[in-house]
Amino acid sequence: MVLLLIAVTTVTLQAQWNPEALKLAQVMDKVSRFYVDSIDDSDVVERTIVTMLHELDPHSSYLSKEELEGLSEQLEGEFEGIGVSFNVLEDTIYIIRAISGGPSERVGIMAGDRIIKVEGETVAGIGITSRDVQKHLKGPKGTRVDVSVKRRNEAELLDFNITRDKIPVYSLDASYMVNDRIGYVKLARFSHSSIEEFEKALKSLKREGMEDLILDLSGNGGGWLPVAVELADHFLSGSKEIVRTEGTKVPDRKYTARKPGLFEDGNLVVMIDGSSASASEIVSGAIQDWDRGVIVGRRSFGKGLVQQPFQLSDGSLIRLTVARYYTPTGRLIQKSYEDGYEEYTLDLINRYNSGELSSADSIKFPEAQHYRTLSLNRTVYGGGGIMPDYFVPVDTSAYSTYYGRMINRGIFNRYVLQYVDIHRDQLLSSYSNFDSFNEGFSASVEQMDGLIAFATEEELEFNEEDWEISKMQVALLFKSYLARDLWGMGHFFEVFNPSSEVFNKAVEILENPAMHQAKLAKVEL
Repeated sequence: MVLLLIAVTTVTLQAQWNPEALKLAQVMDKVSRFYVDSIDDSDVVERTIVTMLHELDPHSSYLSKEELEGLSEQLEGEFEGIGVSFNVLEDTIYIIRAISGGPSERVGIMAGDRIIKVEGETVAGIGITSRDVQKHLKGPKGTRVDVSVKRRNEAELLDFNITRDKIPVYSLDASYMVNDRIGYVKLARFSHSSIEEFEKALKSLKREGMEDLILDLSGNGGGWLPVAVELADHFLSGSKEIVRTEGTKVPDRKYTARKPGLFEDGNLVVMIDGSSASASEIVSGAIQDWDRGVIVGRRSFGKGLVQQPFQLSDGSLIRLTVARYYTPTGRLIQKSYEDGYEEYTLDLINRYNSGELSSADSIKFPEAQHYRTLSLNRTVYGGGGIMPDYFVPVDTSAYSTYYGRMINRGIFNRYVLQYVDIHRDQLLSSYSNFDSFNEGFSASVEQMDGLIAFATEEELEFNEEDWEISKMQVALLFKSYLARDLWGMGHFFEVFNPSSEVFNKAVEILENPAMHQAKLAKVEL
């Protein structure tokens, strides 16, 4: 099937002037008409397209019409629907939160409600999936949907008629003051709304007295190139180069700072890890090359290929690599993919196995991959990804097999959702706001015993030795999840960050200006 390639998607006009396209179209035609077994032409073509693009490079890709719609929501920064965060708990749609100002909140939907019926049709106890939920609840702005919900302590179902609206998808997960001087911003992706969100957060932090900033790009897989350029522009003065793209069939292009930014002065630390990719690497690479801030964490992913979208006739799309990203010093961001797609996908595992996540010394850079920064003439490294100025090894001291299985099987998350559902009123009565919760709450023995019992019911056998290793981490994570479900995603990070060695190193550097300057000057303290 792989040999069929992409022929069926080739339009007739192309086939007339392109002999190779005509040949592929002929193969598909013969297979469709004469192959011994019945085949799904659409399925064969889609699998063939995917395989062909993977053989070109790791990031040329095919998106079906449905997949494209989901991606567009993340990058466009909005979708149309009823405005709730939900999870499927005990085969029922469980509302984690009604989005502030959204259509569900306006009619009175509350956190903890369970949606039992949609348009009179029962949706509980039928094995509903998250994708099914979206099909029921999403829809064009202005359309209406009837839902019936079960609310704790209410005997009867409550009926709501909700008018769908545009719902924002936020790309900024958290922003808060770490102390009187240091602000923290975590950006989850680079979408169309990211700059507006970032500017709003930064202005708010400045009003609270922020002088120095931690920009957390860990886990940020990228997004829109123009957004990355505009974000970097907030940190770089004048007309400094931010990134350039080079390709053989498209014009080379250089992107530069163009306007005064909101944080061109003040000490800056950027957090990255092995999942920071693409747009995250453009921003961190530019900041590093111009000696504007200190990069802390572990080597980033190494995604430096530029994709151009091409729409296909059925509403699907291919994203074809047309150029490569280079940082201002000339470093190619893209890591090697010469060993093929499968090996490329195993890169992060290979980094762990090679010891890279534990020791910076395990990473060897040939002389040809040594570059000099543009202001202070420091050595930085190419060869794929951004190597941090300050390497922080991954901390596995609290990890155990029992803890890992509890997280990976969703047991921990389900327990927290259930706990919040039962104890929401009690928690909100005891802690009137997040600050009082953060200062006064710690997980009790009873709560942790409840988690162990819940996990056992979910057929995860208790391991006392593993529990002793991980129990402090589990307790902190429990508190963090409670904060998330009661007050919002940003408060998860405010609780959890102090357990992160990368975060703590970022704070340490900013609390010690001499250390910040020493790192930029490559002087070891």
